[in-house]
Amino acid sequence: MSAVYRIFGSEMSPYSVKVRSYFRFKGIPHQWIPRGPANEEAYKHFAKLPIVPTVATPQDEGLQDSTPILEKVEVAHPEPSIHPTEPALRFLSELIEEFGDEWGNKLMFHHRWWDEVDIAASAQTLARLSMPRGDEPAVAERTEMIRQRMTGRGHFVGSSAATADLIRAYLNELLDLLEPHFETRKYLFGGRPAFGDFGLSAQLYEASVDPTCGSILKSRGPNTLAWCHRMLEPRNDGPFESWEALAPTLKPVLAYIGRYFLPWTTANATALAEGAESFTVDLAGKAYVQPPQKYHAKSLAIIRAKRAAVSDPELAAILAETGCEPWLAGG
Repeated sequence: MSAVYRIFGSEMSPYSVKVRSYFRFKGIPHQWIPRGPANEEAYKHFAKLPIVPTVATPQDEGLQDSTPILEKVEVAHPEPSIHPTEPALRFLSELIEEFGDEWGNKLMFHHRWWDEVDIAASAQTLARLSMPRGDEPAVAERTEMIRQRMTGRGHFVGSSAATADLIRAYLNELLDLLEPHFETRKYLFGGRPAFGDFGLSAQLYEASVDPTCGSILKSRGPNTLAWCHRMLEPRNDGPFESWEALAPTLKPVLAYIGRYFLPWTTANATALAEGAESFTVDLAGKAYVQPPQKYHAKSLAIIRAKRAAVSDPELAAILAETGCEPWLAGG
Protein backbone atom coordinates (compact mmCIF):
# COMPACT_ATOMS: atom_id res chain seq x y z
CA MET A 1 0.00 0.00 0.00
CA SER A 2 1.35 3.41 -0.95
CA ALA A 3 1.75 6.04 1.78
CA VAL A 4 0.69 8.80 -0.62
CA TYR A 5 -2.06 9.46 -3.13
CA ARG A 6 -1.16 8.67 -6.73
CA ILE A 7 -2.62 10.79 -9.52
CA PHE A 8 -2.61 9.14 -12.94
CA GLY A 9 -3.09 12.05 -15.31
CA SER A 10 -2.00 14.00 -18.35
CA GLU A 11 -0.57 17.49 -18.75
CA MET A 12 -3.10 18.02 -21.55
CA SER A 13 -6.10 17.03 -19.43
CA PRO A 14 -7.79 19.98 -17.66
CA TYR A 15 -9.39 17.65 -15.15
CA SER A 16 -6.00 16.13 -14.31
CA VAL A 17 -4.45 19.58 -13.84
CA LYS A 18 -7.45 20.54 -11.69
CA VAL A 19 -6.95 17.61 -9.33
CA ARG A 20 -3.19 18.10 -9.14
CA SER A 21 -3.62 21.81 -8.34
CA TYR A 22 -5.98 20.87 -5.53
CA PHE A 23 -3.54 18.39 -4.00
CA ARG A 24 -0.76 20.97 -4.23
CA PHE A 25 -2.87 23.62 -2.50
CA LYS A 26 -3.88 21.29 0.29
CA GLY A 27 -0.31 20.08 0.81
CA ILE A 28 -1.45 16.47 0.54
CA PRO A 29 1.40 14.03 -0.17
CA HIS A 30 0.91 12.77 -3.71
CA GLN A 31 2.71 11.41 -6.73
CA TRP A 32 1.96 12.66 -10.24
CA ILE A 33 2.11 9.73 -12.67
CA PRO A 34 1.74 10.57 -16.37
CA ARG A 35 -0.46 7.89 -17.88
CA GLY A 36 1.48 5.86 -20.42
CA PRO A 37 2.76 2.41 -21.33
CA ALA A 38 5.20 2.33 -18.42
CA ASN A 39 2.43 2.49 -15.81
CA GLU A 40 -0.58 1.13 -17.70
CA GLU A 41 -0.92 -1.97 -15.55
CA ALA A 42 -1.02 0.08 -12.33
CA TYR A 43 -3.44 2.53 -13.91
CA LYS A 44 -5.85 -0.19 -15.02
CA HIS A 45 -5.87 -1.64 -11.52
CA PHE A 46 -7.58 1.53 -10.26
CA ALA A 47 -9.48 2.78 -13.32
CA LYS A 48 -13.02 1.52 -13.86
CA LEU A 49 -13.26 3.77 -16.92
CA PRO A 50 -10.39 4.57 -19.34
CA ILE A 51 -10.16 8.21 -18.29
CA VAL A 52 -7.84 10.56 -16.44
CA PRO A 53 -7.44 11.63 -13.81
CA THR A 54 -7.59 8.43 -11.83
CA VAL A 55 -6.50 8.73 -8.21
CA ALA A 56 -5.24 5.84 -6.09
CA THR A 57 -5.75 6.57 -2.39
CA PRO A 58 -3.39 5.41 0.38
CA GLN A 59 -6.01 2.72 1.05
CA ASP A 60 -5.67 1.51 -2.56
CA GLU A 61 -9.10 2.77 -3.54
CA GLY A 62 -9.49 4.07 -7.07
CA LEU A 63 -11.22 7.44 -7.55
CA GLN A 64 -12.39 8.95 -10.83
CA ASP A 65 -14.22 12.10 -11.99
CA SER A 66 -12.53 15.26 -10.82
CA THR A 67 -15.40 16.83 -8.88
CA PRO A 68 -16.17 13.77 -6.72
CA ILE A 69 -12.42 13.33 -6.21
CA LEU A 70 -12.11 16.81 -4.73
CA GLU A 71 -15.27 16.41 -2.67
CA LYS A 72 -14.16 13.09 -1.21
CA VAL A 73 -10.61 14.17 -0.43
CA GLU A 74 -11.88 17.44 1.10
CA VAL A 75 -13.74 15.43 3.73
CA ALA A 76 -10.52 13.67 4.72
CA HIS A 77 -8.39 16.84 4.48
CA PRO A 78 -10.67 19.77 5.40
CA GLU A 79 -7.97 22.36 6.05
CA PRO A 80 -7.30 24.75 4.50
CA SER A 81 -10.89 24.73 3.30
CA ILE A 82 -11.78 25.49 -0.32
CA HIS A 83 -15.28 26.58 0.72
CA PRO A 84 -16.31 30.04 1.96
CA THR A 85 -18.23 29.83 5.22
CA GLU A 86 -21.13 31.98 3.98
CA PRO A 87 -23.79 29.70 2.40
CA ALA A 88 -24.35 32.04 -0.55
CA LEU A 89 -20.68 32.29 -1.46
CA ARG A 90 -20.15 28.55 -1.05
CA PHE A 91 -22.94 27.78 -3.50
CA LEU A 92 -21.74 30.39 -5.99
CA SER A 93 -18.32 28.74 -5.87
CA GLU A 94 -19.91 25.33 -6.49
CA LEU A 95 -21.88 26.77 -9.40
CA ILE A 96 -18.73 28.21 -10.98
CA GLU A 97 -16.98 24.86 -10.51
CA GLU A 98 -19.79 23.17 -12.43
CA PHE A 99 -19.71 25.92 -15.06
CA GLY A 100 -15.95 25.49 -15.50
CA ASP A 101 -16.14 21.72 -15.89
CA GLU A 102 -18.96 21.75 -18.42
CA TRP A 103 -19.03 25.08 -20.28
CA GLY A 104 -15.36 25.91 -19.88
CA ASN A 105 -14.49 22.54 -21.38
CA LYS A 106 -16.62 23.38 -24.43
CA LEU A 107 -14.60 26.55 -25.02
CA MET A 108 -11.26 24.78 -24.59
CA PHE A 109 -12.04 21.61 -26.54
CA HIS A 110 -13.50 23.41 -29.53
CA HIS A 111 -10.49 25.66 -29.96
CA ARG A 112 -7.98 22.86 -29.39
CA TRP A 113 -9.42 20.72 -32.19
CA TRP A 114 -10.78 23.27 -34.66
CA ASP A 115 -8.04 25.23 -36.46
CA GLU A 116 -5.25 23.31 -38.14
CA VAL A 117 -2.48 24.98 -36.14
CA ASP A 118 -4.09 23.86 -32.87
CA ILE A 119 -4.88 20.36 -34.14
CA ALA A 120 -1.29 19.84 -35.27
CA ALA A 121 0.22 21.16 -32.03
CA SER A 122 -2.14 19.26 -29.73
CA ALA A 123 -1.91 15.94 -31.56
CA GLN A 124 1.89 16.15 -31.59
CA THR A 125 2.06 17.05 -27.90
CA LEU A 126 -0.25 14.22 -26.88
CA ALA A 127 1.72 11.77 -29.00
CA ARG A 128 5.00 12.85 -27.39
CA LEU A 129 3.53 12.62 -23.91
CA SER A 130 2.30 9.08 -24.55
CA MET A 131 5.57 8.00 -26.21
CA PRO A 132 8.38 9.96 -24.51
CA ARG A 133 11.00 7.56 -25.91
CA GLY A 134 9.31 6.84 -29.22
CA ASP A 135 11.20 7.21 -32.49
CA GLU A 136 10.02 9.66 -35.13
CA PRO A 137 8.00 7.20 -37.27
CA ALA A 138 6.21 5.84 -34.20
CA VAL A 139 5.42 9.32 -32.90
CA ALA A 140 4.19 10.40 -36.32
CA GLU A 141 1.88 7.41 -36.50
CA ARG A 142 0.54 8.11 -33.00
CA THR A 143 0.09 11.79 -33.87
CA GLU A 144 -2.08 10.93 -36.86
CA MET A 145 -4.11 8.45 -34.83
CA ILE A 146 -4.79 11.10 -32.17
CA ARG A 147 -5.66 13.67 -34.83
CA GLN A 148 -8.25 11.38 -36.40
CA ARG A 149 -9.76 10.37 -33.08
CA MET A 150 -10.00 13.80 -31.49
CA THR A 151 -11.17 15.81 -34.49
CA GLY A 152 -14.08 13.39 -34.73
CA ARG A 153 -15.24 14.20 -31.20
CA GLY A 154 -16.25 17.82 -31.61
CA HIS A 155 -19.93 16.95 -31.56
CA PHE A 156 -19.55 15.94 -27.91
CA VAL A 157 -19.10 19.60 -26.99
CA GLY A 158 -21.22 21.06 -29.77
CA SER A 159 -18.25 22.10 -31.90
CA SER A 160 -19.26 22.52 -35.53
CA ALA A 161 -19.09 24.96 -38.41
CA ALA A 162 -22.46 26.29 -37.30
CA THR A 163 -21.28 27.02 -33.75
CA ALA A 164 -17.61 27.93 -34.26
CA ASP A 165 -18.16 31.69 -34.37
CA LEU A 166 -20.52 31.52 -31.40
CA ILE A 167 -18.01 29.60 -29.27
CA ARG A 168 -15.26 32.08 -30.11
CA ALA A 169 -17.57 34.92 -29.05
CA TYR A 170 -18.45 33.09 -25.82
CA LEU A 171 -14.75 32.81 -24.96
CA ASN A 172 -14.03 36.45 -25.71
CA GLU A 173 -16.99 37.64 -23.66
CA LEU A 174 -16.00 35.49 -20.68
CA LEU A 175 -12.43 36.81 -20.74
CA ASP A 176 -13.69 40.38 -20.92
CA LEU A 177 -15.73 39.75 -17.76
CA LEU A 178 -12.99 37.96 -15.84
CA GLU A 179 -10.28 40.54 -16.56
CA PRO A 180 -11.53 43.29 -14.22
CA HIS A 181 -12.31 40.72 -11.52
CA PHE A 182 -8.69 39.58 -11.38
CA GLU A 183 -7.28 43.07 -11.57
CA THR A 184 -7.50 43.47 -7.78
CA ARG A 185 -7.54 39.90 -6.41
CA LYS A 186 -5.62 36.66 -6.78
CA TYR A 187 -8.52 34.22 -6.84
CA LEU A 188 -12.22 34.22 -7.66
CA PHE A 189 -13.40 34.74 -4.09
CA GLY A 190 -10.45 36.60 -2.60
CA GLY A 191 -7.02 35.71 -1.26
CA ARG A 192 -7.28 31.94 -1.50
CA PRO A 193 -8.68 29.48 -4.06
CA ALA A 194 -12.23 28.19 -3.74
CA PHE A 195 -13.90 25.18 -5.34
CA GLY A 196 -14.84 27.31 -8.35
CA ASP A 197 -11.24 28.33 -9.01
CA PHE A 198 -10.18 24.73 -9.57
CA GLY A 199 -12.97 23.99 -12.04
CA LEU A 200 -12.66 27.05 -14.26
CA SER A 201 -8.94 27.81 -14.15
CA ALA A 202 -7.92 24.35 -15.36
CA GLN A 203 -9.99 24.68 -18.53
CA LEU A 204 -8.65 28.14 -19.34
CA TYR A 205 -5.10 27.07 -18.49
CA GLU A 206 -5.35 24.21 -20.98
CA ALA A 207 -6.71 26.64 -23.56
CA SER A 208 -3.73 28.90 -22.92
CA VAL A 209 -1.17 26.25 -23.88
CA ASP A 210 -2.65 25.96 -27.39
CA PRO A 211 -1.61 28.37 -30.17
CA THR A 212 -4.90 30.13 -30.86
CA CYS A 213 -6.25 30.46 -27.33
CA GLY A 214 -2.78 31.15 -25.99
CA SER A 215 -2.57 34.28 -28.13
CA ILE A 216 -6.13 35.29 -27.20
CA LEU A 217 -5.44 35.00 -23.47
CA LYS A 218 -2.13 36.85 -23.69
CA SER A 219 -3.67 39.77 -25.56
CA ARG A 220 -7.22 39.84 -24.20
CA GLY A 221 -6.92 38.33 -20.73
CA PRO A 222 -3.51 38.88 -19.11
CA ASN A 223 -4.99 39.05 -15.60
CA THR A 224 -6.94 35.87 -16.24
CA LEU A 225 -3.87 34.15 -17.67
CA ALA A 226 -1.89 35.12 -14.56
CA TRP A 227 -4.65 33.54 -12.45
CA CYS A 228 -4.46 30.34 -14.52
CA HIS A 229 -0.71 30.14 -13.88
CA ARG A 230 -1.20 31.00 -10.20
CA MET A 231 -3.64 28.11 -9.91
CA LEU A 232 -0.96 25.62 -10.93
CA GLU A 233 0.60 26.19 -7.49
CA PRO A 234 -2.23 27.89 -5.55
CA ARG A 235 -1.58 29.32 -2.11
CA ASN A 236 -3.50 30.54 0.89
CA ASP A 237 -2.64 34.24 0.67
CA GLY A 238 -5.60 35.64 2.56
CA PRO A 239 -9.27 35.27 3.45
CA PHE A 240 -12.30 34.98 1.23
CA GLU A 241 -13.94 38.33 0.55
CA SER A 242 -17.51 39.36 1.29
CA TRP A 243 -20.20 39.40 -1.40
CA GLU A 244 -20.27 43.19 -1.10
CA ALA A 245 -16.62 43.34 -2.14
CA LEU A 246 -16.95 40.71 -4.86
CA ALA A 247 -20.24 41.79 -6.40
CA PRO A 248 -19.12 44.61 -8.74
CA THR A 249 -17.01 42.28 -10.89
CA LEU A 250 -18.30 38.81 -10.00
CA LYS A 251 -21.96 39.57 -10.63
CA PRO A 252 -21.37 40.03 -14.39
CA VAL A 253 -19.68 36.61 -14.51
CA LEU A 254 -22.70 35.04 -12.81
CA ALA A 255 -24.99 36.84 -15.26
CA TYR A 256 -22.96 35.25 -18.08
CA ILE A 257 -23.61 31.85 -16.48
CA GLY A 258 -27.32 32.64 -16.35
CA ARG A 259 -27.29 33.86 -19.96
CA TYR A 260 -25.42 30.98 -21.59
CA PHE A 261 -24.48 27.99 -19.46
CA LEU A 262 -27.64 27.32 -17.46
CA PRO A 263 -30.13 27.58 -20.35
CA TRP A 264 -27.81 25.42 -22.46
CA THR A 265 -27.43 22.66 -19.86
CA THR A 266 -31.17 22.77 -19.14
CA ALA A 267 -31.98 22.34 -22.84
CA ASN A 268 -29.50 19.48 -22.98
CA ALA A 269 -31.21 17.67 -20.11
CA THR A 270 -34.63 18.18 -21.71
CA ALA A 271 -33.41 16.79 -25.03
CA LEU A 272 -32.03 13.69 -23.30
CA ALA A 273 -35.28 13.12 -21.45
CA GLU A 274 -37.18 13.38 -24.72
CA GLY A 275 -34.78 11.10 -26.60
CA ALA A 276 -33.92 13.82 -29.13
CA GLU A 277 -30.89 13.41 -31.39
CA SER A 278 -30.11 17.12 -31.21
CA PHE A 279 -31.44 20.26 -29.61
CA THR A 280 -31.55 23.97 -30.34
CA VAL A 281 -31.41 26.55 -27.58
CA ASP A 282 -31.63 30.33 -27.77
CA LEU A 283 -28.55 31.81 -26.10
CA ALA A 284 -28.66 35.60 -25.92
CA GLY A 285 -30.76 35.76 -29.09
CA LYS A 286 -28.76 33.31 -31.18
CA ALA A 287 -29.56 29.67 -31.90
CA TYR A 288 -27.07 27.12 -30.62
CA VAL A 289 -27.42 23.54 -31.92
CA GLN A 290 -25.74 20.31 -30.77
CA PRO A 291 -26.45 16.66 -29.88
CA PRO A 292 -27.30 16.08 -26.20
CA GLN A 293 -24.69 14.82 -23.74
CA LYS A 294 -25.51 12.41 -20.92
CA TYR A 295 -23.05 13.56 -18.27
CA HIS A 296 -24.27 17.15 -18.27
CA ALA A 297 -27.77 16.08 -17.28
CA LYS A 298 -26.37 14.25 -14.27
CA SER A 299 -24.26 17.18 -13.11
CA LEU A 300 -27.17 19.61 -13.62
CA ALA A 301 -29.29 17.49 -11.29
CA ILE A 302 -26.51 17.60 -8.69
CA ILE A 303 -26.07 21.39 -8.78
CA ARG A 304 -29.85 21.85 -8.58
CA ALA A 305 -29.92 19.61 -5.51
CA LYS A 306 -27.16 21.69 -3.93
CA ARG A 307 -29.17 24.84 -4.64
CA ALA A 308 -32.31 23.37 -3.12
CA ALA A 309 -30.38 22.56 0.06
CA VAL A 310 -29.46 26.22 0.68
CA SER A 311 -32.17 28.37 2.24
CA ASP A 312 -30.52 31.77 2.18
CA PRO A 313 -32.20 35.06 1.19
CA GLU A 314 -28.93 36.59 0.03
CA LEU A 315 -28.27 33.70 -2.35
CA ALA A 316 -31.83 33.84 -3.70
CA ALA A 317 -31.44 37.55 -4.42
CA ILE A 318 -28.07 37.09 -6.16
CA LEU A 319 -29.32 34.25 -8.34
CA ALA A 320 -32.50 36.10 -9.24
CA GLU A 321 -30.63 39.27 -10.16
CA THR A 322 -28.17 37.38 -12.38
CA GLY A 323 -30.80 35.29 -14.17
CA CYS A 324 -29.58 32.01 -12.71
CA GLU A 325 -32.43 31.16 -10.35
CA PRO A 326 -35.12 30.03 -12.83
CA TRP A 327 -32.77 27.45 -14.36
CA LEU A 328 -31.55 26.16 -11.01
CA ALA A 329 -35.13 25.84 -9.78
CA GLY A 330 -35.95 23.49 -12.64
CA GLY A 331 -35.91 25.60 -15.79
